[in-house]
Amino acid sequence: MAKGSKERSTWRRLRKNRGALAGIVIIIIALLIALLGYMIAPDSSSNANRMIVEIGGQKPGFSMLFLKTPTQREQAQPSFLEKLFFGGKDLYDYTPITSYNENRDSLVITQYIDEGLEERKAFLLEKPGINNPNSGSKIKKAGSQKINSDSNINLLNNGERIISEYHIEKIRFHLGTDKYGRDILSRLLIGVRVSLGVGLITVIISLSIGVMLGAVAGYYRGWVDELVMWFINVIWSIPTLLLVFAITLVLGKGFWQIFIAIGLTMWVSVARIIRGQVLAVREMEYVEAARALGFTNARIIVRHVLPNVMGPVIVVAASNFASAIVIEAGLSFLGVGVQPPQPSWGLMIKENYNFIITHNPMLALAPGIAIMILVLAFNLLGNGLRDALQVKD
Repeated sequence: MAKGSKERSTWRRLRKNRGALAGIVIIIIALLIALLGYMIAPDSSSNANRMIVEIGGQKPGFSMLFLKTPTQREQAQPSFLEKLFFGGKDLYDYTPITSYNENRDSLVITQYIDEGLEERKAFLLEKPGINNPNSGSKIKKAGSQKINSDSNINLLNNGERIISEYHIEKIRFHLGTDKYGRDILSRLLIGVRVSLGVGLITVIISLSIGVMLGAVAGYYRGWVDELVMWFINVIWSIPTLLLVFAITLVLGKGFWQIFIAIGLTMWVSVARIIRGQVLAVREMEYVEAARALGFTNARIIVRHVLPNVMGPVIVVAASNFASAIVIEAGLSFLGVGVQPPQPSWGLMIKENYNFIITHNPMLALAPGIAIMILVLAFNLLGNGLRDALQVKD
């Protein structure tokens, strides 16, 4: 069967598998979210790390009025690519409020501190009457309260600072906030990058090592095969989590270190599969013909053997992708994976798991459900590829 015809036949079988198609759709959506995360996240600050401690631990659907004032620090506007990949720095300070009123040359607010606890504050306006250009009149009417002007003067005499610009904005937190007051939805969207990144790097590392060692062992056999299989059995005998801990201790904790550590532990299954496939393929007539023509062993392995044994590898790669996501989440939960403030779904569960038995379990359930959906998508795709490629277990 011609190569193009074989690929079309594989694609037709894959399209008939609804589970595999559902997995592909979920994976494509996850890829788009990973690419456009900072553009679509409500909190577009770097690592979605805008902390507003007064509103920590709020339930999904919580909304609050905020007074936005320019930060005291000078912030350079990020370029489009910088914002796309790394987010931007907050240009405003966010103060939760329950009401506000602009009276002549002052802005008086009622700051929300905690449930049942509020504090009134006042600010001098550098340009009265033309501030808050982006706030709608509807919001202002809903949030403002009349405050006696005498109390305004007293508050202003307490040394409140002058502001040249302010905005009143109502923000809704669709999945609630964590204990630090960060938007759960934003961190969930940015965290997709870590899960997809660890899966991709893990698959690249595991395929590179596993394919090379498995092909060499299966093709040359003899003492080479025995040496490689001895090494595989040694690595296989070490618990994955223990091996990852050891590698992490050597490389250190961090974003890239955890990718490499997981990748260096998942090549064994690839090597065993490749070895078994190469042992069968090396006896085929086209391999014997290549040897008779004087081709080098390296060329025979790369050009003639490996292209005919990659079907099972593609299936195991999808499985390894899912396993890497779960391992990374587990390591981050244990504190040896991705380090804060970078968002990771496992780290989000660690930070909020206490809420499961209290009033707001969704803070920990949301990242757990996200892990489940993404892992399920790769498993469905792996099963579909196995059937489409007609790989035998």
